[in-house]
This record gives sequence, C-alpha cells and structure tokens, in this order.
Amino acid sequence: MTLASRRLVFRALLIGPALLAIVVFLLVPLLLMAWVSIQTRDYTGGVVWGDLSYEAYLRLIFERNLDDTLGINFAYLQIILRSVWLSFLTMTLSLLVGFPVALFMATRAPRWKALLVFMVTLPFWTNLLVRNYAWILLLRDHGTINSALLWLGVISEPLPLLHNEFAVAVGLTYSFLPFMVLPIYSSLEKIDLRLVEASFDLYANRWMALRRVVLPLAFPGIVAGCMLVFVPSLGSYVTPELLGGGKTLMIGNLIGLQFGAARNWPFGAALGLFLMVLVVLSLTVYARRYRREDR
Repeated sequence: MTLASRRLVFRALLIGPALLAIVVFLLVPLLLMAWVSIQTRDYTGGVVWGDLSYEAYLRLIFERNLDDTLGINFAYLQIILRSVWLSFLTMTLSLLVGFPVALFMATRAPRWKALLVFMVTLPFWTNLLVRNYAWILLLRDHGTINSALLWLGVISEPLPLLHNEFAVAVGLTYSFLPFMVLPIYSSLEKIDLRLVEASFDLYANRWMALRRVVLPLAFPGIVAGCMLVFVPSLGSYVTPELLGGGKTLMIGNLIGLQFGAARNWPFGAALGLFLMVLVVLSLTVYARRYRREDR
C-alpha cells in the first residue's frame, strides 16, 4: 500500500464515525419524516404506508370544504406568523438587555470576569421546566408582581400577565438571554480598549465611540447571538405550553398536538419540515451576511 493510500484510509477511519453518526441520527430521521409527510393519515394513529398524499402540505394554507373544494385557512398561518413574531421579539429583547450586560462584563477587571460569566450561565444549572414554573408564580393573578403592585397601590386589580404573548415573550427572553450575552461578551473581550481611547482623543463622545468603534467590532458576536436566540425560539415548546396556557400556540406546540391528540402524523411531519426550512433560511441569511461583512 502506497503512502497516499495509507493517508486516504487513515482519513476515512477518522471521518467514518462522525459521518456514520450524521447519517444515522440526522439524515435517516429526516428522510423518514419527509416520507411520513407524504403518506395518508390513519385516523386511529400513524399513517397508511404506501398510500401517497400531499394533503398535509395543502393543509398548511388550505382546508377542504364539505363539497371537497379548497379554501384558505388562516389558522395555521397565524400560528406560524406568531412563532416568527415572538422569536423576533425575543431576539430583540435579548439584544437590548444582553448587549449592556456583555459590555459591562467585558470592561470589568480580569478577576471579576470569570465570576460574571459564571453568574450568566448559572440558570442553565436549573431545569427549563422549573424556571418556567417560577415565572408562573411571578406572573399569575395573585403572584409576586401583581401582589406587590396591589400592595403599593399602583393597580386596583391584578394585571393579566399570564397566559398571553407577553408571558411567552418574557419566558423565552429569560430562557435564551445567556445565548445572546456570551457571544457578544466573547467579541467585546477581544476589543483593544486603546481604540476607544483613541476615539476620545479625536473628540468623540461616548455615544459616538459606542456607535463607530464598539458596535462594528462586536458585530460578529451580535449576529451570532441573534441567531442563537432566534432559531431555538422558533421551535420552543415548554415555554409557550406553560406560560401561554394553551392560548398562545407556536409551531413546536402545534407539532406536538398533531403527533399527540390529533393523531395526524403526516401533518405533524410536514410542520416539522417547514420549521426546518425556516431555520435553514435563517442560517443561510446569517452566513451570507457574515461572509459579506468579513470581506
């Protein structure tokens, strides 16, 4: 065996386990989900294998009337748009809160940075379900927030803070805020603070230094943080289920209902593929934008 053949075999042995894992745990389930999505629904659960139908994809936009004609159904489009809107709102709120936090962390003394990073990652030590139940205790009609406002005389009756889009947005922002803080902190920590001092020497005020020096240098971390928050928010299930109270469905909850109570596996699989397409499009926009900024 030649040296080139040995190198080829060695590389194949190194890549083989990873490639096998990708095929078994990613490609095969994806193909299975795509195959299920074009089968006919079995109303007792599962699918009728071999009876191909594209009804699941039509149901995303249309519904069949009694005379078998198609009419536009806005119910699922509303859920999809709500998911995109709440994910975008979560990303925006996380950015507004996360950037000042990351800037504060990056400008502290080295002995404090490790402690601050530890405090940011501390919520990950608690199960997501427990954290969402904690927000229920805070936001319910007789919870901590409403009780405090009633005691202070700010309100005369409890505010409807739970089981609506506001509660879901708050819960998602709290859940994914560390994913925004840490990438931005990683970018800000690498900034040479002498550049900021040089901007002050050139008669820039703090706002100008932030806008013209800090933000451009922190842009890769901001974009990465936005994607790390937006993408998982699209498929979130636990937070809308608990804080939305079944009134604020998102795509993840709709998929769960189709595989559970509705027993419509083809439609659930079609929704899963649609969610994956949304995620891939988001990542593609990020990759193209990042390459453009890098050039």
